[in-house]
Amino acid sequence: MTSTGIFHTILLMGVLQGIILTVLLFAGARKRPANRFLAWVMAIFGLACFNLLINELPIFNISVVINVLCAIIPGVLVMPVGPLLYFYIMASLEPGFRLTKQQRWHFAPVLIDVGGQLAAIIFFSGVLLGLLPNRPAPWGNFIDTYNVYADIPRWMSVTIYLVLAYRYLQVHSGNGSYGRWLRTFIGIFLVFQAIWFIYLVPYVIPSLSNKLLDLVGWAPVYIPLVALLYTIGIKGLLAPAKPEELRTAVRVTPPPNTDAIVAQLRHAMEVEKLYLQPELNLALLSKHTGIAAKTISLVLNQYVNKSFNEFVNGYRIADFQQKVRQPGFGHMTLMGVAFESGFNSQATFQRAFKQQTGTSPTEYLRQIAEVGHGEADKE
Repeated sequence: MTSTGIFHTILLMGVLQGIILTVLLFAGARKRPANRFLAWVMAIFGLACFNLLINELPIFNISVVINVLCAIIPGVLVMPVGPLLYFYIMASLEPGFRLTKQQRWHFAPVLIDVGGQLAAIIFFSGVLLGLLPNRPAPWGNFIDTYNVYADIPRWMSVTIYLVLAYRYLQVHSGNGSYGRWLRTFIGIFLVFQAIWFIYLVPYVIPSLSNKLLDLVGWAPVYIPLVALLYTIGIKGLLAPAKPEELRTAVRVTPPPNTDAIVAQLRHAMEVEKLYLQPELNLALLSKHTGIAAKTISLVLNQYVNKSFNEFVNGYRIADFQQKVRQPGFGHMTLMGVAFESGFNSQATFQRAFKQQTGTSPTEYLRQIAEVGHGEADKE
């Protein structure tokens, strides 16, 4: 078998792995909702392998229909990968995570991926309607050049979102097995980003681009991509259970003084108001109360039915709701009040608020305003 044949076999493996892993991850998303985001990443990688395989096979050159379809149907969608990876990390750490309307805008840059296809559709439509001359060469040159330079924002997008995911992980994750898996997950993608960058630099230089493709083709990128697809997909399926999953699967014998521990934890929140400290975490609460961190986590999970973050954020949300009703906070912004209530992140505040109240903070403020106007009218 020639080197080209081996490469095509690897691409075919990538397509099949993408299909299988996508199906398995979606099937397991009921128990682990974060897997939906990972499943989309696997689907995108599998589609990219399929797109390159179709373009390199002889059928692409002898079939006009396939040629046209490949020109107008996007086969490489990289811009959604960064947000999907970021939201996978967030969903892995935040129980009940759901995308908000604002967060969906992270996927808007997918338009960069379809720029070449939009140009092809404009050309074909213009020719069919008699609005454009049938001269495909200039359009083909534009599309080829566009696709080369589109890889720059694609690489930047994935890298930036990986950095954001790592920063989020540092703040919200502990040192357990699930936290180690997520760090490994990000590390594997960063290694791939480094490989892609090494390839990308000569690829976007006009004098080197064609030479690079003639010399090695896309093998230096797609072979690691297939390995990445397999490694991440399998590890994602076999990843250790999250703390929330463990607590529903295993009931550990409670400490004998559970009621006293719950009372002490509530005293720390309701009287000492530790929740107002943005940096509060399980270790700091353990140090303050003298209760072992594992015991706190156990009692909260099994007897308060809340994770540590849910427990603390519940008090912060109640504090926020109380403050926004006071005239003295009328001059502050929504996030200003949230920070005063102990939150240190806009995303965490909005997500926690929506999960607990069923409405967004903005909608909640609007409801308060409507109630206030209604009472004023009655008077």
